[in-house]
Amino acid sequence: MIKVAVVGVNNIGKIHCEAYRRHPDTELAAVCDLMPERAEAAGRLHGVPSYSDLRELLARESVDVVIVATAGVEKGSHHYEPAMIALEAGKAVFVEKPLSNNIDEARRMVAFARERNLVLACNLNHRFTPAAAKARELVDAGKLGTLLFLNMRLTIQNPQEDTEWLHMRALHPHSIDVMRYFAGDIKCVQAFMTKAPGRSSWSTASVNVQFASGAVGHLTGSYDMSMRHPIEFCEVAGHEGRIIVDNVYESMTYYPHHSDELTVVRNSIFGGMNGFDDTFGRRIGCFIDELKAGVKPERITASGADALAAQEVIEAAIRSQQLGGAPVTVPS
Repeated sequence: MIKVAVVGVNNIGKIHCEAYRRHPDTELAAVCDLMPERAEAAGRLHGVPSYSDLRELLARESVDVVIVATAGVEKGSHHYEPAMIALEAGKAVFVEKPLSNNIDEARRMVAFARERNLVLACNLNHRFTPAAAKARELVDAGKLGTLLFLNMRLTIQNPQEDTEWLHMRALHPHSIDVMRYFAGDIKCVQAFMTKAPGRSSWSTASVNVQFASGAVGHLTGSYDMSMRHPIEFCEVAGHEGRIIVDNVYESMTYYPHHSDELTVVRNSIFGGMNGFDDTFGRRIGCFIDELKAGVKPERITASGADALAAQEVIEAAIRSQQLGGAPVTVPS
Protein backbone atom coordinates (compact mmCIF):
# COMPACT_ATOMS: atom_id res chain seq x y z
CA MET A 1 0.00 0.00 0.00
CA ILE A 2 1.39 3.40 -1.03
CA LYS A 3 0.94 6.03 1.69
CA VAL A 4 0.15 9.50 0.42
CA ALA A 5 0.13 12.97 1.98
CA VAL A 6 -1.65 15.82 0.21
CA VAL A 7 -0.33 19.36 0.72
CA GLY A 8 -2.87 22.04 -0.12
CA VAL A 9 -6.44 20.85 0.39
CA ASN A 10 -8.48 23.51 -1.38
CA ASN A 11 -10.10 22.96 -4.78
CA ILE A 12 -7.70 20.66 -6.68
CA GLY A 13 -6.34 19.32 -3.40
CA LYS A 14 -9.79 18.02 -2.54
CA ILE A 15 -9.85 16.07 -5.80
CA HIS A 16 -6.48 14.53 -4.92
CA CYS A 17 -7.63 13.56 -1.42
CA GLU A 18 -10.67 11.76 -2.79
CA ALA A 19 -8.65 10.06 -5.53
CA TYR A 20 -6.01 8.64 -3.21
CA ARG A 21 -8.56 7.71 -0.58
CA ARG A 22 -10.50 5.66 -3.15
CA HIS A 23 -7.60 4.10 -5.04
CA PRO A 24 -7.16 0.43 -4.07
CA ASP A 25 -3.37 0.70 -3.95
CA THR A 26 -3.04 3.93 -1.96
CA GLU A 27 -3.81 5.13 1.53
CA LEU A 28 -4.40 8.80 2.29
CA ALA A 29 -2.14 9.05 5.32
CA ALA A 30 -2.22 12.78 6.16
CA VAL A 31 -3.13 16.23 4.88
CA CYS A 32 -1.40 19.57 5.20
CA ASP A 33 -2.35 23.18 4.52
CA LEU A 34 -0.93 26.53 5.61
CA MET A 35 -4.44 27.40 6.81
CA PRO A 36 -4.91 25.22 9.95
CA GLU A 37 -8.70 25.35 9.80
CA ARG A 38 -8.67 24.07 6.21
CA ALA A 39 -6.23 21.29 7.07
CA GLU A 40 -8.30 20.29 10.10
CA ALA A 41 -11.51 20.20 8.08
CA ALA A 42 -9.90 17.92 5.48
CA GLY A 43 -8.47 15.72 8.22
CA ARG A 44 -11.86 15.31 9.86
CA LEU A 45 -13.52 14.59 6.52
CA HIS A 46 -11.09 11.82 5.60
CA GLY A 47 -10.25 10.59 9.09
CA VAL A 48 -6.53 11.31 8.83
CA PRO A 49 -4.04 13.49 10.77
CA SER A 50 -3.82 17.12 9.67
CA TYR A 51 -0.88 19.52 9.78
CA SER A 52 -0.01 23.08 8.86
CA ASP A 53 3.74 22.32 8.74
CA LEU A 54 4.97 19.80 6.17
CA ARG A 55 8.23 19.15 8.00
CA GLU A 56 6.28 18.16 11.10
CA LEU A 57 4.05 15.90 9.03
CA LEU A 58 7.04 14.12 7.48
CA ALA A 59 8.70 13.73 10.89
CA ARG A 60 5.64 12.14 12.46
CA GLU A 61 3.88 10.21 9.67
CA SER A 62 4.92 7.31 7.48
CA VAL A 63 4.56 8.65 3.94
CA ASP A 64 5.78 7.40 0.55
CA VAL A 65 4.47 10.16 -1.72
CA VAL A 66 3.78 13.85 -1.27
CA ILE A 67 1.18 15.52 -3.49
CA VAL A 68 1.74 19.27 -3.87
CA ALA A 69 -1.67 20.76 -4.70
CA THR A 70 -1.02 24.26 -3.42
CA ALA A 71 -1.70 27.29 -5.60
CA GLY A 72 -0.37 30.84 -5.27
CA VAL A 73 0.32 33.52 -7.84
CA GLU A 74 -0.09 32.24 -11.42
CA LYS A 75 -1.25 28.91 -9.92
CA GLY A 76 2.31 27.99 -9.01
CA SER A 77 4.13 30.28 -6.60
CA HIS A 78 3.42 28.00 -3.61
CA HIS A 79 4.76 24.80 -5.20
CA TYR A 80 8.51 25.12 -4.77
CA GLU A 81 8.91 25.06 -1.00
CA PRO A 82 6.76 22.00 -0.18
CA ALA A 83 8.12 20.11 -3.18
CA MET A 84 11.70 20.74 -2.11
CA ILE A 85 10.95 19.82 1.53
CA ALA A 86 9.47 16.52 0.35
CA LEU A 87 12.34 15.80 -2.04
CA GLU A 88 14.89 16.60 0.66
CA ALA A 89 13.10 14.01 2.81
CA GLY A 90 13.56 11.45 0.02
CA LYS A 91 9.88 11.22 -0.96
CA ALA A 92 8.36 10.76 -4.39
CA VAL A 93 6.64 14.03 -5.32
CA PHE A 94 3.68 14.80 -7.57
CA VAL A 95 3.14 18.51 -8.28
CA GLU A 96 0.23 20.36 -9.80
CA LYS A 97 1.11 22.40 -12.89
CA PRO A 98 3.09 24.53 -13.29
CA LEU A 99 6.00 23.14 -11.28
CA SER A 100 6.53 26.76 -10.28
CA ASN A 101 5.67 30.06 -11.88
CA ASN A 102 9.37 30.89 -11.45
CA ILE A 103 11.49 29.14 -14.08
CA ASP A 104 14.62 29.13 -11.90
CA GLU A 105 12.71 27.36 -9.14
CA ALA A 106 11.37 24.81 -11.62
CA ARG A 107 14.88 24.14 -12.89
CA ARG A 108 16.18 23.62 -9.35
CA MET A 109 13.36 21.19 -8.52
CA VAL A 110 14.09 19.04 -11.56
CA ALA A 111 17.86 19.17 -11.04
CA PHE A 112 17.54 18.23 -7.36
CA ALA A 113 15.22 15.29 -8.08
CA ARG A 114 17.57 14.07 -10.80
CA GLU A 115 20.61 14.41 -8.51
CA ARG A 116 18.87 12.39 -5.77
CA ASN A 117 17.31 9.90 -8.23
CA LEU A 118 13.83 10.70 -6.93
CA VAL A 119 10.48 10.58 -8.68
CA LEU A 120 9.14 14.02 -9.59
CA ALA A 121 5.92 14.02 -11.60
CA CYS A 122 3.43 16.67 -12.68
CA ASN A 123 -0.32 16.69 -13.20
CA LEU A 124 -0.24 17.20 -16.97
CA ASN A 125 -3.57 15.43 -17.22
CA HIS A 126 -4.78 16.51 -20.69
CA ARG A 127 -2.80 13.76 -22.45
CA PHE A 128 -4.33 11.00 -20.29
CA THR A 129 -7.32 10.08 -22.43
CA PRO A 130 -8.13 7.10 -24.68
CA ALA A 131 -8.31 9.50 -27.65
CA ALA A 132 -4.80 10.84 -27.03
CA ALA A 133 -3.44 7.34 -26.39
CA LYS A 134 -4.81 6.05 -29.70
CA ALA A 135 -3.45 9.09 -31.54
CA ARG A 136 -0.01 8.57 -30.03
CA GLU A 137 -0.15 4.87 -30.97
CA LEU A 138 -0.76 5.82 -34.61
CA VAL A 139 2.02 8.42 -34.58
CA ASP A 140 4.47 5.91 -33.08
CA ALA A 141 3.46 3.31 -35.68
CA GLY A 142 4.42 5.72 -38.45
CA LYS A 143 0.85 6.07 -39.77
CA LEU A 144 1.36 9.80 -40.28
CA GLY A 145 4.76 9.40 -41.90
CA THR A 146 7.15 12.28 -41.32
CA LEU A 147 5.47 14.88 -39.10
CA LEU A 148 4.98 18.21 -40.85
CA PHE A 149 2.75 20.36 -38.64
CA LEU A 150 0.73 20.45 -35.43
CA ASN A 151 -2.07 22.87 -34.61
CA MET A 152 -3.17 23.20 -30.98
CA ARG A 153 -5.97 25.21 -29.41
CA LEU A 154 -6.78 25.49 -25.69
CA THR A 155 -9.36 28.06 -24.62
CA ILE A 156 -11.34 28.47 -21.42
CA GLN A 157 -12.93 31.28 -19.46
CA ASN A 158 -10.89 32.57 -16.53
CA PRO A 159 -11.42 36.15 -15.32
CA GLN A 160 -8.44 36.12 -12.93
CA GLU A 161 -5.82 38.83 -13.32
CA ASP A 162 -2.93 37.76 -11.04
CA THR A 163 -0.25 39.10 -13.37
CA GLU A 164 0.03 39.96 -17.06
CA TRP A 165 1.40 36.44 -17.73
CA LEU A 166 -1.17 34.40 -15.79
CA HIS A 167 -2.76 32.94 -18.90
CA MET A 168 0.51 31.61 -20.29
CA ARG A 169 1.99 30.24 -17.08
CA ALA A 170 -1.15 28.80 -15.52
CA LEU A 171 -2.93 27.29 -18.54
CA HIS A 172 -0.41 26.38 -21.19
CA PRO A 173 1.71 23.79 -19.41
CA HIS A 174 -1.18 21.59 -20.59
CA SER A 175 -1.23 22.61 -24.24
CA ILE A 176 2.55 22.64 -24.65
CA ASP A 177 2.74 19.20 -23.02
CA VAL A 178 0.19 17.81 -25.48
CA MET A 179 2.16 19.31 -28.37
CA ARG A 180 5.40 17.74 -27.08
CA TYR A 181 3.61 14.43 -26.44
CA PHE A 182 2.86 14.10 -30.16
CA ALA A 183 5.71 15.95 -31.85
CA GLY A 184 8.66 16.10 -29.45
CA ASP A 185 10.85 18.93 -28.25
CA ILE A 186 10.26 22.53 -29.33
CA LYS A 187 13.36 24.53 -30.22
CA CYS A 188 12.05 27.98 -31.25
CA VAL A 189 8.94 30.09 -30.66
CA GLN A 190 7.43 33.35 -31.84
CA ALA A 191 4.54 34.81 -29.88
CA PHE A 192 1.93 37.51 -30.30
CA MET A 193 -0.55 38.29 -27.53
CA THR A 194 -3.54 40.54 -26.95
CA LYS A 195 -5.80 41.67 -24.13
CA ALA A 196 -9.58 41.28 -24.14
CA PRO A 197 -11.62 44.40 -23.31
CA GLY A 198 -11.23 45.39 -19.67
CA ARG A 199 -8.30 43.05 -19.02
CA SER A 200 -4.83 43.96 -17.79
CA SER A 201 -3.28 40.57 -18.60
CA TRP A 202 -2.26 39.09 -21.95
CA SER A 203 -5.34 36.89 -22.00
CA THR A 204 -5.18 35.58 -25.58
CA ALA A 205 -2.07 34.32 -27.34
CA SER A 206 -0.90 33.09 -30.72
CA VAL A 207 2.37 31.15 -30.62
CA ASN A 208 4.28 29.79 -33.61
CA VAL A 209 6.67 26.93 -32.87
CA GLN A 210 9.41 24.97 -34.58
CA PHE A 211 10.00 21.45 -33.33
CA ALA A 212 13.45 19.92 -33.04
CA SER A 213 12.37 17.44 -35.74
CA GLY A 214 11.89 20.28 -38.22
CA ALA A 215 8.09 20.15 -38.05
CA VAL A 216 6.24 23.41 -37.47
CA GLY A 217 3.26 24.19 -35.31
CA HIS A 218 0.93 26.70 -33.79
CA LEU A 219 -0.83 27.26 -30.47
CA THR A 220 -3.88 29.45 -30.02
CA GLY A 221 -4.75 30.00 -26.37
CA SER A 222 -7.24 32.16 -24.53
CA TYR A 223 -8.75 32.87 -21.13
CA ASP A 224 -11.58 34.77 -22.83
CA MET A 225 -13.79 32.00 -24.25
CA SER A 226 -17.03 30.42 -23.06
CA MET A 227 -16.81 27.14 -21.16
CA ARG A 228 -20.00 26.05 -22.95
CA HIS A 229 -18.00 25.19 -26.06
CA PRO A 230 -15.18 22.69 -26.73
CA ILE A 231 -12.04 23.79 -24.90
CA GLU A 232 -9.33 21.91 -26.79
CA PHE A 233 -8.40 20.83 -30.30
CA CYS A 234 -5.23 19.17 -31.56
CA GLU A 235 -4.36 18.42 -35.20
CA VAL A 236 -1.21 16.44 -36.02
CA ALA A 237 -0.25 16.00 -39.67
CA GLY A 238 2.43 14.21 -41.61
CA HIS A 239 3.09 13.33 -45.24
CA GLU A 240 1.10 10.07 -44.92
CA GLY A 241 -1.86 11.08 -42.77
CA ARG A 242 -3.49 13.42 -40.29
CA ILE A 243 -5.00 13.01 -36.80
CA ILE A 244 -7.48 15.20 -34.97
CA VAL A 245 -8.10 14.88 -31.23
CA ASP A 246 -11.26 16.82 -30.43
CA ASN A 247 -12.09 18.39 -27.07
CA VAL A 248 -9.56 16.48 -24.95
CA TYR A 249 -11.43 13.18 -24.68
CA GLU A 250 -14.46 13.25 -26.97
CA SER A 251 -12.97 11.73 -30.13
CA MET A 252 -9.92 10.94 -32.23
CA THR A 253 -10.07 10.72 -36.03
CA TYR A 254 -7.32 9.43 -38.29
CA TYR A 255 -7.35 10.58 -41.93
CA PRO A 256 -4.92 8.56 -44.09
CA HIS A 257 -3.92 10.57 -47.16
CA HIS A 258 -4.35 7.72 -49.64
CA SER A 259 -7.62 6.18 -48.46
CA ASP A 260 -11.21 7.21 -47.83
CA GLU A 261 -11.45 4.88 -44.84
CA LEU A 262 -11.18 6.77 -41.56
CA THR A 263 -10.34 5.48 -38.09
CA VAL A 264 -12.55 7.03 -35.42
CA VAL A 265 -12.28 6.51 -31.66
CA ARG A 266 -15.07 8.23 -29.79
CA ASN A 267 -15.87 8.45 -26.12
CA SER A 268 -18.72 6.06 -25.52
CA ILE A 269 -21.54 6.89 -23.14
CA PHE A 270 -21.22 3.24 -22.08
CA GLY A 271 -18.07 2.84 -20.04
CA GLY A 272 -16.27 5.86 -21.42
CA MET A 273 -15.13 9.00 -19.66
CA ASN A 274 -17.95 10.90 -17.96
CA GLY A 275 -16.29 14.26 -18.37
CA PHE A 276 -13.06 16.23 -18.17
CA ASP A 277 -12.62 15.53 -14.44
CA ASP A 278 -12.00 11.87 -15.30
CA THR A 279 -8.61 12.92 -16.69
CA PHE A 280 -7.47 13.41 -13.07
CA GLY A 281 -8.26 9.83 -12.16
CA ARG A 282 -6.58 8.49 -15.29
CA ARG A 283 -3.46 10.55 -14.71
CA ILE A 284 -3.26 9.62 -11.02
CA GLY A 285 -3.86 5.97 -11.90
CA CYS A 286 -0.90 6.01 -14.28
CA PHE A 287 1.30 7.60 -11.61
CA ILE A 288 0.38 4.96 -9.03
CA ASP A 289 0.84 2.12 -11.50
CA GLU A 290 4.34 3.39 -12.31
CA LEU A 291 5.26 3.71 -8.64
CA LYS A 292 4.05 0.15 -8.00
CA ALA A 293 6.04 -1.10 -10.98
CA GLY A 294 9.20 0.63 -9.77
CA VAL A 295 9.54 2.73 -12.92
CA LYS A 296 12.79 4.66 -12.80
CA PRO A 297 12.46 8.40 -12.14
CA GLU A 298 13.73 9.33 -15.59
CA ARG A 299 11.06 7.12 -17.19
CA ILE A 300 8.06 8.49 -15.28
CA THR A 301 5.25 9.62 -17.59
CA ALA A 302 4.56 13.37 -17.52
CA SER A 303 7.58 13.88 -15.30
CA GLY A 304 8.93 17.00 -13.71
CA ALA A 305 11.38 17.17 -16.61
CA ASP A 306 8.44 17.16 -19.05
CA ALA A 307 6.77 19.94 -17.10
CA LEU A 308 10.00 21.95 -17.08
CA ALA A 309 10.38 21.51 -20.85
CA ALA A 310 6.88 22.91 -21.34
CA GLN A 311 7.65 25.80 -19.01
CA GLU A 312 10.82 26.65 -20.93
CA VAL A 313 8.66 27.02 -24.04
CA ILE A 314 6.23 29.27 -22.17
CA GLU A 315 9.00 31.52 -20.87
CA ALA A 316 10.44 31.76 -24.38
CA ALA A 317 6.99 32.77 -25.67
CA ILE A 318 6.74 35.45 -22.99
CA ARG A 319 10.16 36.73 -23.99
CA SER A 320 9.11 36.79 -27.64
CA GLN A 321 6.07 38.91 -26.76
CA GLN A 322 8.30 41.27 -24.79
CA LEU A 323 10.53 41.57 -27.88
CA GLY A 324 7.64 42.46 -30.16
CA GLY A 325 7.21 39.01 -31.66
CA ALA A 326 10.85 38.21 -32.35
CA PRO A 327 11.72 34.47 -32.54
CA VAL A 328 13.27 33.12 -29.32
CA THR A 329 15.28 29.91 -28.98
CA VAL A 330 14.06 27.52 -26.29
CA PRO A 331 16.79 26.31 -23.86
CA SER A 332 17.48 22.62 -24.34
